[in-house]
Amino acid sequence: MDLFASSATLTPIPVEDGELAFLPQLALPWPNEEILRRLIDETAWRAETVVVYGKRHLQPRLTAWHGDAGYTYSGLRLEPLPFSPLLQTIRAAVEQATGRRFNSVLLNYYRNERDSMGMHADDEPELGPEPAIASVSFGATRTFILRHKASKRTIKLDLADGSLLLMAGQFQQEWLHGINKLSRPTGPRVNLTFRYIF
Repeated sequence: MDLFASSATLTPIPVEDGELAFLPQLALPWPNEEILRRLIDETAWRAETVVVYGKRHLQPRLTAWHGDAGYTYSGLRLEPLPFSPLLQTIRAAVEQATGRRFNSVLLNYYRNERDSMGMHADDEPELGPEPAIASVSFGATRTFILRHKASKRTIKLDLADGSLLLMAGQFQQEWLHGINKLSRPTGPRVNLTFRYIF
């Protein structure tokens, strides 16, 4: 029996200069709320400082890096922790849903409405020229903002509990993405971005 059997498939989102696809609910063997609780409780979360425009800033969220290789972005070097059994199970589901392989994952813990992520592209050299990045969300729905670097076209996607978003092809070269702070109270959210480090 297939542990992740599901009739749901990734639905392409038409965009210029890249590939984007969405799945409302990733098939997993546990309820979303159980996965969220375990991710919050079992992860060795860190408060990291990054360099933005030459100045050091504390990231407005907690993070963790697991996988087979280190990763560097915004002046921050991350050394990997091993995949836990929970992360291995989520990775297997993501790989089955996307048809892609991943050897690392960045976890972001948005504790409340004050946590956010600035506009950026995941275009570091170790990801390769056309990286596939699979983003899985658990917990509170947050709006994912995508902005084309040249045309400034903006797309807003609500990433709900259990959803999967795949970004691939030229997407990281041509688009920025981020998550804004909110003015209304919002519950916790954990986002996992699976990627392949060369």
